[in-house]
Amino acid sequence: MDIPEDLTTGERVRLLRESRGMSREMLANMCGRGPDWLKKIESGERELRQHSLVMKLAAALQLSDATLITGRRDDRPPVPVGRLQHPAMSAVWDAVMNRRLAPVAPAAPVDVAELQGRIDQTWRLWHTSGHNRSEVMRLLPDLIRSAETATRTLDGAERRAALVAASDVYRLTGQATAYVAPAELAWVVADRALAAAQDADQPAAIAAAAWNMGNILRETSYPEEALRVVNEAAELIRPHLTGAPEDWRGIYGALQLHAAVTYARDGRSGEAWRSWDAGDQVAKSLPASYVHPSTVFGRANVDFHAVSVATDLRTSRKALDLADDIDPDAMPSVERRARLWVEVARGHLQRGDRTAALHVMQMAHQIGAETVEYTPSARGAVAELWRDAPRALRPQAAQLAERIGLRDVS
Repeated sequence: MDIPEDLTTGERVRLLRESRGMSREMLANMCGRGPDWLKKIESGERELRQHSLVMKLAAALQLSDATLITGRRDDRPPVPVGRLQHPAMSAVWDAVMNRRLAPVAPAAPVDVAELQGRIDQTWRLWHTSGHNRSEVMRLLPDLIRSAETATRTLDGAERRAALVAASDVYRLTGQATAYVAPAELAWVVADRALAAAQDADQPAAIAAAAWNMGNILRETSYPEEALRVVNEAAELIRPHLTGAPEDWRGIYGALQLHAAVTYARDGRSGEAWRSWDAGDQVAKSLPASYVHPSTVFGRANVDFHAVSVATDLRTSRKALDLADDIDPDAMPSVERRARLWVEVARGHLQRGDRTAALHVMQMAHQIGAETVEYTPSARGAVAELWRDAPRALRPQAAQLAERIGLRDVS
């Protein structure tokens, strides 16, 4: 749209918001702020100085050019809008969205145990590869079709096991395609994972699928709905925990950590730390070496989430102090280790220490390149560094931006 050049930043924000039919509360919530904050921005009572907030507003308004907000035509990085391109996406889309109505009989009955083993191996690949997204997405189409065939050609106990496997593979699909899948596919995948688990009538599978659904709801700006889903799932599985397998307690703990981060992003400190404490108590009830196979809930993940909660609450000093006491190698997931360093970098940026933030983001990229490349919070941090890094470090910041596709090198 054409915006008069003489408009202030606040006037531009208001014009863009109203042109999209968004309420002030809706846009503010998408940026992790309250409506009073946005009202002051739009009225000019408060200046919009932080580049990270400009980026959040631009992403929420679905702008590819942040200068539409600022009015400044300088060399700014493109805005990470939350839906990125990946070459393997079309094959996954085809497997999910072009599901046949009539089941195709396999040449031989599907071995559900073998299928579940393949899915478990692919979950391990997700957590151990530095290029996990590409490697996992290449395997997903066949896994999805095999799981669908199993659920529609088996019966009895085998069908229930196949439904659990299908729920697992759709959860994995949701993880691997986060931020690169069109919104409609993300919702279909989350719903199928939950429906399959409910059809299997297996509480741990339902809880795991609810954890996945909560991720989708939270990342699409429905925090209250996300909290309702994960809290209901926690209540559903709680009566079954006594004497249950360790993984049932593991997913229960993962639900607590999910709620902690969701509360933290909404600025609800007390509820965030109470949920984290609940997850901490679950971890203490499990063996020190325990790790949930898909959510990687365990001692290390609880400690990692403390950093995330503190960062999302913008208590950067606490976040960095917590990170100082963590042994990153205790976390078996490469993906989670990379995300830890992204959180630490965000903490440094909140404190204005761009030199430390750049160093840590380089570490995150070295550990898990695709975690940085395909996670909006990481891309936003790199974009901020590219713009605001100290002069001597700008070449390094620009090089990192190029590596993750933020800067056009053509």
